[in-house]
Amino acid sequence: MSTHSHDHDKCIEDALVAAREICEARDARFTPLRQQVLELVWGGHAPVTAYELLDMLSNAGKKRVAPPTVYRALDFLIEEGFVHRLESLNAFIGCPDPAHKHQGHFLICRECRTVTEMSDTKLMTHISKTAVDHGYTCENSMLEIMGLCKNCRN
Repeated sequence: MSTHSHDHDKCIEDALVAAREICEARDARFTPLRQQVLELVWGGHAPVTAYELLDMLSNAGKKRVAPPTVYRALDFLIEEGFVHRLESLNAFIGCPDPAHKHQGHFLICRECRTVTEMSDTKLMTHISKTAVDHGYTCENSMLEIMGLCKNCRN
C-alpha cells in the first residue's frame, strides 16, 4: 500500500468491517483488544512493531498493557489472516485481502518503510513449482524484497 495521498481512515474502517464479518462467519471472537490492535496496525500502512503497539495501547488506555497480551492479539490476527508478520523488520502490516488465505509476498521500501503486498498468482505458482522440482512441498512462502519505492527514488 502506498502511504502517499491515501485515505487511511477508509482503510481502517474497511479492515475492521471485514474482520468483524469474517470473525462472525468463522465463529471467532473479535474482542475489543483485538479490534484495537488491528486498528493500530492499519493506522498508517507502515509496519508496526509489537513494542510500538504496546506503547500506543498503553498511551491510549493510560494503563500499561502486558507484552503477552499484545502478542496473543497479534497471533489471533495473523491466524485469521488480518495481518502479516514481516520477518525482516520484526513488524506487522495489515492484510488487504483477509477473506482469502494466501502467502505473503512483499515489496518494502527501506527509506519510508512503505510496504506493498504482491498478489501475483504467477509468482506463487513459480515458487511452488520450483519447490516441487527440488523435491519439496510448498506449505508456506514468505518473500520480502527490500528496495526503494518510486517516491523515495525521486
